[in-house]
Amino acid sequence: MTEYYKVMAGRGGSSFDKFVEHGFIGVNFGVELNLDEIESDDFYLFSEIMHKDYWVNRKEVKKSSSGLTNGQLWKISKRMQNGDKVLVPAGRIDGGMYYRVGEIIGDYYHEANEEFPHRRSVKWTDIIIHRKDMNKDMKNSFGTGLTLTTISKYSEEIELLARGEKIPAFSTKLEIEEIIEDPTGFALESHLEEFLVRNWSKTELGQDYDIYFTDEDGEIGQQFPTDTGGIDILAISKNQKKLLVIELKRGRASDVVVGQIQRYMGYIKEVIANDNQTVHGIIIALEDDLRIRRALSVTNNIEFYQYRIDFHLAKTM
Repeated sequence: MTEYYKVMAGRGGSSFDKFVEHGFIGVNFGVELNLDEIESDDFYLFSEIMHKDYWVNRKEVKKSSSGLTNGQLWKISKRMQNGDKVLVPAGRIDGGMYYRVGEIIGDYYHEANEEFPHRRSVKWTDIIIHRKDMNKDMKNSFGTGLTLTTISKYSEEIELLARGEKIPAFSTKLEIEEIIEDPTGFALESHLEEFLVRNWSKTELGQDYDIYFTDEDGEIGQQFPTDTGGIDILAISKNQKKLLVIELKRGRASDVVVGQIQRYMGYIKEVIANDNQTVHGIIIALEDDLRIRRALSVTNNIEFYQYRIDFHLAKTM
């Protein structure tokens, strides 16, 4: 299956012309190591080797920052496959960003002493995708501060835009099916994540937690990237001792979400959390059911919250 990635070409896309002229994408992160020396394709082993053999001697680097860097280095050196697609910011038209589409055509290679030493060969296409044509969720995802991030969840939307078509109101079969099953839940969920982030300080969670943010990477904990997908919201306690993974579900949540949030929590524990930090999870949905209640009854670090929206009419004239 074709995977999709967004790759930054230096600060503000300043190196995009270099990428196109020489037919590659590349990253730096100040890591001189040739990543071919790490033979394992397994992310957790790759990350463990990087921590033990590389980052341990760099005391000024936080685990959270090195963990994010490991994930991006692993993607460009191990995960990307020939035929995968990359979208790279190419400039602005009418004040809005647009992206050039390329296809991976070669294995990872290392160019020592270059600005971007970690590289993949790319065949550039003439396809241009404008940010203004993306839906809101897709725009938010593309706004992440990471140099290299997976955007495969928007593969259908990307293919439509690449063909010059518009994204329909409901962009995937899953969303259409869920709208039929629970239209009220879907209509609210599309705004729930943004509502929580914007009103975080006014919520119960905002009293004890802040939305996660790293100064080193400019990465905020909304749609926080992992190797198995994006975490809806990642938060950290005000005393810095707890990391909180929040998963939002439209309408009624099923027991499937328990496995999903546990995968995200495992990633945060392995890659982001320091030794003195614990990882907890919260599932937020409109309703629960017997299956999820049973699943949660045997976990001790995941909680369930229902969201409720009150609707009022106020006469003003």
